[in-house]
Formats: sequence, C-alpha cells, structure tokens
Amino acid sequence: MGTIAHTLEQGGLSTVSIALIRDHVERLQPPRALYCEFPLGRPLGKPDDAVFQRSVIESAFALLEATSGPVLEDYPESVADAADEPLSCPLPAADDTSTHPAVSESRGLRNAYNRHIAAGGRTLVGRAVGPDQIPDAIAAFVAVAEGSSWKAADLPGHPLQWSRDITSYYEEAAAVLVDHVPAARAAESWLYQKTETGKVLKAARKALKEADESFWFYLIPFTQNPELGRP
Repeated sequence: MGTIAHTLEQGGLSTVSIALIRDHVERLQPPRALYCEFPLGRPLGKPDDAVFQRSVIESAFALLEATSGPVLEDYPESVADAADEPLSCPLPAADDTSTHPAVSESRGLRNAYNRHIAAGGRTLVGRAVGPDQIPDAIAAFVAVAEGSSWKAADLPGHPLQWSRDITSYYEEAAAVLVDHVPAARAAESWLYQKTETGKVLKAARKALKEADESFWFYLIPFTQNPELGRP
C-alpha cells in the first residue's frame, strides 16, 4: 500500500489510504493515511450502514487538505466485532454418502451458492477453478492429505488458487444460509473450524509441509494459522 501510494504521488496523483493495521502504516508511511480500528476485511467499518461508511470515506478524503506529510490520523470511532467466532451456519444434507464427506458437503452447498449468484451476489470463485470444479479441487486436497502429489491432480492453476476458490465458494454459500450480516471472518472460521472441507484443507497443509512444498504455510488464511495460536 505505502509503496504504491508513493509511486502514484511521484507521478503527480494525490493518494489517501485507509489502514486497519497501525504497525504497517507506521512503518510504510504512505503520504496520507486514516487509521481505522475496524475488523480486518471491513475497511469501512459497518456493513449495510451507508451513513457510517460515508463518514469514513469523507474523513479519509479530508486528509487531502494537508499541506505536508506523511499524515496519519485516527478515525474517532472504533468498531468491535466477534471477528473470529465461527458462523452458526446449518449445512445442507450431503448429496452423496458414497464419496468423501468433504466432497459430498461441497456438492450439498451448490444450491446455496447458486442462490447467492441469482440474488446478484458477486463471486470470487474462479481464480483457477469454477463452481463445477470445486468438488474436484476438494478431492485433490483429500488425495494430498493422504500422501499424493498435488501435481497429479487434473486441475488448472495451483493449490493456493484452489484453496482460495474453495474458501470463496463456502463463504458465498454461507451468506444465504444465515439471516444476518455475519461478523468479519465468521464464515471463514466456520469453514476451517466446523466443516469437513476445513478439516481436509488443514490436513493437506500438514502433508504439504511434510513434503517440503514451499507454499504449505499459505494454504489457509493466516487468521486460521495454528502456528499463530489459531484453532
């Protein structure tokens, strides 16, 4: 963020940053930054609160009036959030008991994912695999957890992309299975702490570490990282 801001400023463009991690912005020192004590993933603070979000944006743009910098100001209101509490989300019945539970689970969520899309929801699924391939990607991680090489999977892209697509698929399906706006990362915590697929991804991560694959650490989000004391 800071490097990009400085580069744009050198090209004559004025920049403003919204920062959620104070240590980062203090070290990078972008030209103008508004520090907001909000949950990660919620840079404007409160979902579905247009008045609050507009206030945050206006406070950030007000920093453009500063005649010298770097400028770092605090937004006056913090937002508390049970960010890491898993979402209480009922899973649809698995569609096929003859396959691995995680694969069946993902197929059972397809109708919920489709409803999310039909309602105009944006999707981040598709970095490497689309919704039709999510069960195959999960099956590939099952194989990795059982000792196979990820390179044997007949899938486009890379395991890091598969895991991001799986995470997005589950989070977007969960969005229509609950009747409220979930806390930040609640759907992520639900996936990694409460679902069969979460168990598979964590087992695959361990297997990749043991196989000395360089990317093993990044297979799951750092917010679910057991090395950092996460579940």
